[in-house]
Amino acid sequence: MTHPAPPSRRAAIVLFASIVLAWGITWTAAKLIVAEVPPFWMSAIRSMVATIGLGALLLARGQMIFPRRGDWAVVVMIAVPHMIVFSVLMSYGLKYVPVGRSVVLAYTTPLWVALGAWPFLRERIPPARGAGIALGLAGLAFLFNPLAFDWSDANALFGNAMLLLSALSWSVSILYTRAHKWVSSPFQLVFWQAVLASAVLLVLAPLVEGAPSFAFSPRLALLFAYTGLIGTAYAFWALAIVNRALPAATTALGILATPVVGIAGSAIFLGEGLDAPLLLAAAMILAGIAIGTLRRA
Repeated sequence: MTHPAPPSRRAAIVLFASIVLAWGITWTAAKLIVAEVPPFWMSAIRSMVATIGLGALLLARGQMIFPRRGDWAVVVMIAVPHMIVFSVLMSYGLKYVPVGRSVVLAYTTPLWVALGAWPFLRERIPPARGAGIALGLAGLAFLFNPLAFDWSDANALFGNAMLLLSALSWSVSILYTRAHKWVSSPFQLVFWQAVLASAVLLVLAPLVEGAPSFAFSPRLALLFAYTGLIGTAYAFWALAIVNRALPAATTALGILATPVVGIAGSAIFLGEGLDAPLLLAAAMILAGIAIGTLRRA
């Protein structure tokens, strides 16, 4: 089928801003959900809602396909490390860590991708990228200095560890997709990744956490609808359009606004404080990513 013409640059920027806003606010919504729903069940339900939304979008656009032989590896390598492992670990982290700190830790992923690209993809690390990685890691170390972090709090240690592991898991899927030879488009395959993730999570959730013990409410349903339909299905659809209209460098920089929106959203909707160590560490990490992961100045 023929694809519609990409939107104008102005329209693409507005659409991209809506993606960043959707992703940023999703962290606040997820924090509210995980206060009531255990992590595996939260991930399973969100994945099911996203699957329904993605399937509806693909059918409406006439882009629904069945994965070809060369597609299945990337379906598995995004579904497992990102949609399953990242989602569950992120949910565990959010139980014990404020949203602002959580989103900053999760968005250290590009640092691990930049480091992993050298041994796994044979990409050299030029001086600018090395400086950016060093700055980002320095910001991460600053987050865990004794003045900004209580090392005696076991829940905080566990939550922060889960968030760092979630970022490492996400980086695995990104490294694989950078080396993968695509047959179908990423947007066409994301539905099948969500299907696989939902199936696995629906098996794991009752095994790990037992039968659902939480009460569904209109508020909880709206939160799941937002995270699954807006934060996942809509965002993936919009990103597929934006990627055809804006340079990769623009989107790479723009995505770095997501933690900023996440921090602001947590302050507005949850009343989380904007402490100076977090803001300084976030600035160091995001500046390091901007310097170290872009391919051109």
